[in-house]
Amino acid sequence: MTTAFHDAVELIVGELAANAITHGRAPGRDAELRLAHDGAGRVLVEVSDVRGERRPVLAPDGRRLAENGRQLAEDGRGPALVAAPAEEWGVAERPSAPGKTVWAVVASCSRHHVP
Repeated sequence: MTTAFHDAVELIVGELAANAITHGRAPGRDAELRLAHDGAGRVLVEVSDVRGERRPVLAPDGRRLAENGRQLAEDGRGPALVAAPAEEWGVAERPSAPGKTVWAVVASCSRHHVP
């Protein structure tokens, strides 16, 4: 595994965890972090929180759209930070709990542009 790979996983874990804690928390509820390695050089990062109505959206130009569709100027760059080194990423409903899971896959041979 390369240093760029580790840097990419670290960036994604940090960004998704920070977003879940900042934007997805509710009193008495914590975020959940899961990491899985598939043995073939890919790591799945999943961070779940209880705020299913607050979903990150990547705009065509790489900036996140606010809930009302306006571009965010000072914040909202998290999805672009995740998308840059990730092979793929997305948001899914949590099947057994309220909220959402934001996930990203990093491959050891994927593009690892860490902003």
